Amino acid sequence: MKKIIIRERKSSTKTEILKLLSDKKIALSHKEFQEFFGNNIDRVTIYRALDRLVLEGKLHKIANFDGVILYALCSECENELHAHENNGAHKNHHHEHVHFNCVVCKETTCLENLIPRIDIPDEYEVKETQILVNGVCKKCKD
Repeated sequence: MKKIIIRERKSSTKTEILKLLSDKKIALSHKEFQEFFGNNIDRVTIYRALDRLVLEGKLHKIANFDGVILYALCSECENELHAHENNGAHKNHHHEHVHFNCVVCKETTCLENLIPRIDIPDEYEVKETQILVNGVCKKCKD
Protein backbone atom coordinates (compact mmCIF):
# COMPACT_ATOMS: atom_id res chain seq x y z
CA MET A 1 0.00 0.00 0.00
CA LYS A 2 1.38 3.38 -1.01
CA LYS A 3 1.79 5.81 1.88
CA ILE A 4 0.42 9.28 1.19
CA ILE A 5 2.24 12.17 2.84
CA ILE A 6 0.13 15.26 3.49
CA ARG A 7 2.21 18.39 3.81
CA GLU A 8 0.75 20.75 6.33
CA ARG A 9 0.16 24.29 5.14
CA LYS A 10 -0.19 27.20 7.51
CA SER A 11 -3.08 29.60 6.99
CA SER A 12 -4.92 32.07 9.15
CA THR A 13 -8.27 30.55 8.08
CA LYS A 14 -7.25 27.11 9.32
CA THR A 15 -5.97 28.61 12.55
CA GLU A 16 -9.28 30.48 13.08
CA ILE A 17 -11.31 27.32 12.35
CA LEU A 18 -9.31 25.26 14.85
CA LYS A 19 -9.61 27.99 17.48
CA LEU A 20 -13.37 28.26 16.99
CA LEU A 21 -13.87 24.49 17.28
CA SER A 22 -11.63 24.36 20.33
CA ASP A 23 -13.57 27.18 22.01
CA LYS A 24 -17.05 25.84 21.12
CA LYS A 25 -16.27 22.14 21.87
CA ILE A 26 -19.01 21.04 19.45
CA ALA A 27 -19.14 20.04 15.79
CA LEU A 28 -20.01 22.84 13.36
CA SER A 29 -21.34 22.97 9.81
CA HIS A 30 -19.86 25.00 6.96
CA LYS A 31 -22.84 27.34 7.28
CA GLU A 32 -22.07 27.94 10.96
CA PHE A 33 -18.44 28.76 10.12
CA GLN A 34 -19.64 31.14 7.42
CA GLU A 35 -22.04 32.87 9.83
CA PHE A 36 -19.30 33.20 12.46
CA PHE A 37 -16.69 34.63 10.07
CA GLY A 38 -19.20 36.83 8.21
CA ASN A 39 -17.64 38.74 5.34
CA ASN A 40 -14.10 38.31 6.70
CA ILE A 41 -13.58 34.91 5.03
CA ASP A 42 -15.40 33.80 1.87
CA ARG A 43 -17.25 30.47 1.71
CA VAL A 44 -14.87 28.82 -0.79
CA THR A 45 -11.87 29.57 1.42
CA ILE A 46 -13.71 28.01 4.37
CA TYR A 47 -14.51 24.88 2.31
CA ARG A 48 -10.89 24.54 1.22
CA ALA A 49 -9.57 25.04 4.75
CA LEU A 50 -12.00 22.48 6.19
CA ASP A 51 -11.08 19.92 3.52
CA ARG A 52 -7.39 20.52 4.16
CA LEU A 53 -7.81 20.14 7.94
CA VAL A 54 -9.59 16.81 7.37
CA LEU A 55 -6.74 15.66 5.09
CA GLU A 56 -4.18 16.73 7.68
CA GLY A 57 -5.98 14.69 10.34
CA LYS A 58 -6.95 17.62 12.55
CA LEU A 59 -10.71 17.37 11.94
CA HIS A 60 -13.17 14.67 11.10
CA LYS A 61 -16.57 14.81 9.40
CA ILE A 62 -19.90 13.78 10.84
CA ALA A 63 -23.10 13.54 8.80
CA ASN A 64 -26.04 14.50 11.02
CA PHE A 65 -29.56 13.08 10.70
CA ASP A 66 -30.48 15.88 8.27
CA GLY A 67 -27.55 14.99 6.00
CA VAL A 68 -25.59 18.12 6.92
CA ILE A 69 -21.83 17.60 7.20
CA LEU A 70 -20.38 18.76 10.51
CA TYR A 71 -16.70 19.17 11.35
CA ALA A 72 -15.22 18.30 14.73
CA LEU A 73 -11.87 18.25 16.44
CA CYS A 74 -10.69 14.80 17.37
CA SER A 75 -8.21 14.25 20.18
CA GLU A 76 -7.40 10.85 18.69
CA CYS A 77 -6.50 12.53 15.38
CA GLU A 78 -4.45 15.14 17.22
CA ASN A 79 -2.60 12.45 19.19
CA GLU A 80 -1.97 10.48 15.99
CA LEU A 81 -0.70 13.60 14.23
CA HIS A 82 1.79 14.35 17.02
CA ALA A 83 2.95 10.72 17.21
CA HIS A 84 3.49 10.72 13.46
CA GLU A 85 5.41 14.01 13.55
CA ASN A 86 7.57 13.02 16.51
CA ASN A 87 8.70 9.50 15.68
CA GLY A 88 7.10 8.39 12.45
CA ALA A 89 4.62 6.12 14.22
CA HIS A 90 1.30 5.82 12.48
CA LYS A 91 -1.72 4.42 14.27
CA ASN A 92 -4.57 3.48 11.95
CA HIS A 93 -7.79 4.58 13.59
CA HIS A 94 -11.29 5.47 12.53
CA HIS A 95 -13.78 7.80 14.11
CA GLU A 96 -15.75 4.99 15.65
CA HIS A 97 -16.58 6.91 18.78
CA VAL A 98 -20.19 7.93 19.32
CA HIS A 99 -21.41 11.35 18.19
CA PHE A 100 -24.30 12.76 20.20
CA ASN A 101 -26.84 15.10 18.59
CA CYS A 102 -29.10 17.06 20.94
CA VAL A 103 -32.62 17.39 19.55
CA VAL A 104 -33.19 20.52 21.64
CA CYS A 105 -30.12 22.74 21.08
CA LYS A 106 -29.04 20.93 17.85
CA GLU A 107 -25.41 20.69 19.04
CA THR A 108 -23.38 17.61 18.06
CA THR A 109 -20.52 16.50 20.28
CA CYS A 110 -17.97 13.69 20.16
CA LEU A 111 -18.15 11.12 22.94
CA GLU A 112 -14.65 9.85 22.28
CA ASN A 113 -14.47 7.48 25.25
CA LEU A 114 -17.58 5.63 24.09
CA ILE A 115 -16.65 3.14 21.37
CA PRO A 116 -19.28 0.46 20.75
CA ARG A 117 -18.23 -2.94 19.46
CA ILE A 118 -19.88 -4.08 16.23
CA ASP A 119 -19.10 -7.57 14.95
CA ILE A 120 -19.14 -7.64 11.16
CA PRO A 121 -18.96 -10.95 9.25
CA ASP A 122 -15.49 -11.71 7.84
CA GLU A 123 -16.64 -11.39 4.22
CA TYR A 124 -17.15 -7.63 4.76
CA GLU A 125 -14.37 -5.08 5.07
CA VAL A 126 -15.29 -2.01 7.12
CA LYS A 127 -13.71 1.23 5.91
CA GLU A 128 -15.51 3.68 8.18
CA THR A 129 -18.11 3.59 10.90
CA GLN A 130 -20.26 6.51 11.93
CA ILE A 131 -22.45 6.32 15.00
CA LEU A 132 -24.81 9.21 15.70
CA VAL A 133 -27.17 9.15 18.65
CA ASN A 134 -30.12 11.55 18.93
CA GLY A 135 -31.27 12.66 22.38
CA VAL A 136 -31.20 15.49 24.89
CA CYS A 137 -27.82 16.70 26.12
CA LYS A 138 -26.99 17.36 29.78
CA LYS A 139 -27.20 21.15 29.27
CA CYS A 140 -30.75 20.97 27.85
CA LYS A 141 -31.91 18.27 30.26
CA ASP A 142 -31.12 20.31 33.38
